[in-house]
Amino acid sequence: MPVINVEDLTDLDKAKMEVTQLKLEVKLERAKIIDQEINPYVDKWEEEGLFPAHKIFKILGNAGFLGVNKPVEYGGLGLDFSYSVAVAEELGNINCGGIPMAIGVQSDMATPALARFGSAELKKEFLQPSIMGDVVACLGVSETGAGSDVASIKTKAVRKGDEFVINGGKMWTTNGTQADWMCLLANTSDGPSHKNKSLICLPMNLPGVHIARKIDKIGMRSSDTAEVFFDDVRVPCKNIIGQEGMGFTYQMLQFQEERLWGVANILTTMEKVVQETINYTRQRKIFSQPILYHQVVHFRLAELQTEIELLRSLLHRATALYIKGNDVTKLASMAKLKAGRLARELGDSCLQYWGGMGFTSDVLVSRFYRDSRLLSIGAGADEVMLSIICKYMDTLPKK
Repeated sequence: MPVINVEDLTDLDKAKMEVTQLKLEVKLERAKIIDQEINPYVDKWEEEGLFPAHKIFKILGNAGFLGVNKPVEYGGLGLDFSYSVAVAEELGNINCGGIPMAIGVQSDMATPALARFGSAELKKEFLQPSIMGDVVACLGVSETGAGSDVASIKTKAVRKGDEFVINGGKMWTTNGTQADWMCLLANTSDGPSHKNKSLICLPMNLPGVHIARKIDKIGMRSSDTAEVFFDDVRVPCKNIIGQEGMGFTYQMLQFQEERLWGVANILTTMEKVVQETINYTRQRKIFSQPILYHQVVHFRLAELQTEIELLRSLLHRATALYIKGNDVTKLASMAKLKAGRLARELGDSCLQYWGGMGFTSDVLVSRFYRDSRLLSIGAGADEVMLSIICKYMDTLPKK
């Protein structure tokens, strides 16, 4: 292999080398944290239905992983979103889906709008401690009667003097039982449903905030999910993120990062499940030969690995366009749609090859089978992704 003379490299080449080096450092540090601080305790946290978010987020915050693309002046690393994608992929090495999801809420779901549109005062109060891991954040969008149909939310914030009085409730709130603050989407006027909403930074310790229950889920068990009610909760009007009435638009922008992050996170886990299935079927025999040697098995695993690589290419293309300022709504929706469907397909196929062991709670594939089902529901159901794609293709029926 020829020796590279650094003096002969262009500025672009040097920049690419620096990016590669930094991403390698991220990978190594992330692996250290996962192997030492998270994976040894995952089974316990899954059984308990809760992981210590404050402890884990502080470890991640100290390592700089909760704000890789957030402003340096508030504790972030100031890098572009591709680094958040790299971190999300590394988080796929955690042996469950719940903890990566909870981390993603903190870093790339509850905070993008605040970082982009929030006032300096709000960033100092809510963004900076979130990046440092000193507080836990949650996102309050979905309600009992309004999940993927965000425009239909009912929670209201009525202005009274220099405060908003908030009444209503939120459902499926990840980190909800442990959160210190919520990025809340609420109706702040009676205007058109796409122009009457605002995002509000809401401290969770205010009078009138009630954690109604911790929801029991079939998967993502180590991540706490809450139903939250608001009864005359008073929040200063200055806690609005950006402009009043722009909340729906801001949330749609947050969804793009959330959806790309979710795709990146599950890619690594899918690869891990395929590899563990290869290892198991290579040593497990049926009719005097390894299960893997049956053509239907190794051909199917090859198909699944191919699908993973195709999805990765779509993710990286969408990310590259996004960091250049392009609207990637269609591509992000396509990637999330494909990721959710592929995860279900892959989980089902791989679990089948594990036989009876796949029907136990002792192996990663069964946990993946349960956890990954959420990807086709959360952050916009498959059917909503299809509607968005059709809108950009101009194939929706005219009203």
